[in-house]
This record gives sequence, C-alpha cells and structure tokens, in this order.
Amino acid sequence: MGSHAIPPPARRTKFRGLLASLVVGALGAAGVLAAPSSAGAAESTLGAAAAQSGRYFGTAIASGRLGDAAYTTIANREFNMVTAENEMKIDATEPQRGQFNFAAGDRVYNWAVQNGKKVRGHTLAWHSQQPGWMQALEGSTLRQAMINHINGVMAHYKGKIAQWDVVNEAFEDGNSGARRNSNLQRTGNDWIEVAFRTARAADPAAKLCYNDYNTDNWTWAKTQAVYAMVKDFKQRGVPIDCVGFQSHFNNDSPYISNYRTTLQSFAALGVDVAVTELDIQGASPTTYANVTNDCLAVPRCLGITVWGVRDTDSWRADQTPLLFNGDGSKKPAYSSVLNALNGGTTTPPSGSGQIKGVASGRCVDVPGASTTDGTQVQLWDCNNRTNQQWTSTAAGELRVYGNKCLDAAGTGNGAKVQIYSCWGGDNQKWRLNSDGSIVGVQSGLCLDAAAAGTANGTLIQLYTCSNGTNQRWTRT
Repeated sequence: MGSHAIPPPARRTKFRGLLASLVVGALGAAGVLAAPSSAGAAESTLGAAAAQSGRYFGTAIASGRLGDAAYTTIANREFNMVTAENEMKIDATEPQRGQFNFAAGDRVYNWAVQNGKKVRGHTLAWHSQQPGWMQALEGSTLRQAMINHINGVMAHYKGKIAQWDVVNEAFEDGNSGARRNSNLQRTGNDWIEVAFRTARAADPAAKLCYNDYNTDNWTWAKTQAVYAMVKDFKQRGVPIDCVGFQSHFNNDSPYISNYRTTLQSFAALGVDVAVTELDIQGASPTTYANVTNDCLAVPRCLGITVWGVRDTDSWRADQTPLLFNGDGSKKPAYSSVLNALNGGTTTPPSGSGQIKGVASGRCVDVPGASTTDGTQVQLWDCNNRTNQQWTSTAAGELRVYGNKCLDAAGTGNGAKVQIYSCWGGDNQKWRLNSDGSIVGVQSGLCLDAAAAGTANGTLIQLYTCSNGTNQRWTRT
C-alpha cells in the first residue's frame, strides 16, 4: 500500500489515544523526574531512540524525492530503516514479463545502505499494482509467474533485505473474514503458502512477513482471519516470520485500546510483529505515543515505519498524518514519539509532593492558594503548603486540592498552564520525558518557566521542548 497512484480502498485507515503519566520520587525525597534507568540516556532522533530497545524507527522513501535536500536531510537524520514506497512493487520491478528492472529500487536501497540504514522489501505478491501483462494472466500460468517474480526479485536482493512483505493485503474488509477475490486467489487457496515457501528458498536469511491494513482491531473479522491463517502456518511449518500492521489510522478506522492486544496475540503465535505503514489523521500526539508504547510493550515488535517523511510526501497529504510539517518542522507528535522511545513511563505511583524547577529551585505554585478555574500557575518559593502539593494519578493527571487539575489552556507555544476542574481531557494529562521534562499529552509541548525566568511569580506555560533547565523538574 502507500502508492500515490492507487486510490485507497474503503476504510483503509485508523486512530487512538494514550495513557501517559509522570514518574515521581518517593514522597519526602527529592529526585530528578526520570525514566527507568534501563532506558539509558535520552536520544535526540527517532532511530537512535528506538535502537535503545533493539527496535527501529523507519520511513517510506520515494526515489523521485532523493534529490530534495530537505527531504533527505530529515530522512537521514531521523530514521534507521527504509521501505521503498513503490520502487520494489511488481509493476516497478518486472514491467515486462521476465524482464526485471531494479533501477528505482536500487536507488532507494543504495541511498539507505550508504547512510547506514537497513531496508524492508515491499512487496512481492499483491493483487494491486500488477503490470498489465500479469493482470492478463490466470490459473497455473499466473501462479508460475508469481513464483518467477518472487525468485527474480529476491535473487537480486539476496542477503540485503531485512524483512520482505511477501504477501500483501490478501483478505477482504468487512465482516466475512474471507480471502480477497483477486486473480492470485483464483489460482488456488494455497497461493499464499506457495509464495512464502518460494520466498524462504529464495533468501533463507530474510524475515518473511504477511502485511495488511484494517487488522489493528482485535475484534474485527479480518484480524481474526489473518490470525487463523498465521496460526495454521505456524502449526504446519509454513515459513512465516512476521506480521506487518499497516495501521493507517483515521476517522473511519480509528485506533482503539485493543491494538496492543492484537500485537501481543500475534506475537504469542511465535512470529514477530511490525508497524509497517503508520500514518494518523491529524497527527495526534496522543495516538502516536500510544502506538509507540504499544510496540515497546511487546518484546517481539521489531519496530515502526511511518509512511512518508513530511505531510507533503504522504499519500494522504490532506489528512496531515505524519510527524513533520511540509516545511520540515517537527510536530508535537514527533516529540510524543521521541519521548516514548526514550523511556517515558505509564505507571506513576500515587502520592503528593512539590514540583521544583531545576533552574530556579522554586516550586510550581497556585497564586494566592486560589481555587478558581483558569488561574495560571507560577514559580514560587517552596513552602510545602497545599497550593504546591501535586498528586499524580493513574490517568496521567497532576491534581491539586484533590479536584483541580494542572491544565493546558491551548496547544501552542506560550499557552498558559493553569488549574481547572478535572474532567479527563488530554489537555489535563502529562507525560514524563527521560530528561526530567514534563510534556502535555495533547500538545507534545513542555512545561516551561516563561522566558527562562527563575524569580517568584514567573509564569508557567507550554513551549517547544528544548532540554533547557527551565523545562526540567524535580519532585520533593
């Protein structure tokens, strides 16, 4: 999937939400807010942060954009895995029967390896983006052409590709759980098995994956049908190593909380799992962090690939679904993903305490011990009074007085941070960065002492995370 030339099928998308939180030291003790020590030092790019847990964070690359310096600068800096967006598909690699063309695929591959990245192969057997000659075949002739195609492409890239999407999108949407009625399916129900056995013989070192969309919700018939196939393959010794979840989340096909259950359930069959084509309508920081944390929670999750670099590179540009704006600037969702990869936790202990600025040594304080909704918080000398006692909750809130929450009044730089009656919104949920900063779940921005102020009365706001000491906090 992911071709700009091919219109998306109905319901090819999804969305979700994150439970984020703040880790605090033991009550009565002072300590820097930090992620578990196993996370190590915070990394500043997505690929490096993912590598801390043995995973990758990748992107889809289009060969035609490799001359765009802004595009390649971001891609080279941030990602450590590459998938060719269209250049290794059937129509690109075998435009005429028996005549292979790897020029575009090799351009993507060579750029990736020259920049120290691994490569996913996408895709060998698919009902879509077949060249005209293949579309005209049927029956045993088509079956042999599929086998020849797999052998030809994998021979060219033998020993070079980390994972291959051997078969792509072989199941119907909807409630039937049926196979897609494609020309490949009409060659016989064993065509997927034959494809995997052919691929194993062609390159025994590559991980062999089945890849599909709308398989993220554990309760869906399509998900269960793919699960049943993988279970059968594992029981019969059919060589399948991994399952890819495209995870195109949007309003019609949103992220829901059982996504982690889906990943865990497939992994329990003895296969690896991977998020292969992630994009999220509107680029919700919460949803991006949720997906990242779901992968991190499953030991057999190999990594995450976003389907494009900037919004303008996306096959769904109108949905602004990626981590970078068209001008190359980072979105709040970028920070939420990086923070999750760097070890943010989701299980804060309960208890009340003060939150002290590293730069100022002063505490987050409600002026005049006000209880009025909309009162902006400030820095003030620590005094251990109730207007400086913040309780972290399992929902990721920071409560004062028991029923007022630390609340972001907006999502942009300079948005005031205030107290407000707790209502469960993402603007009242906060997440810990491994560098000691506190990040708004909704905005992806950091809790910030305005203008790097350190004096009594300095207002607290949201601002782009910079790792400055005015954005780092301790709990006492």
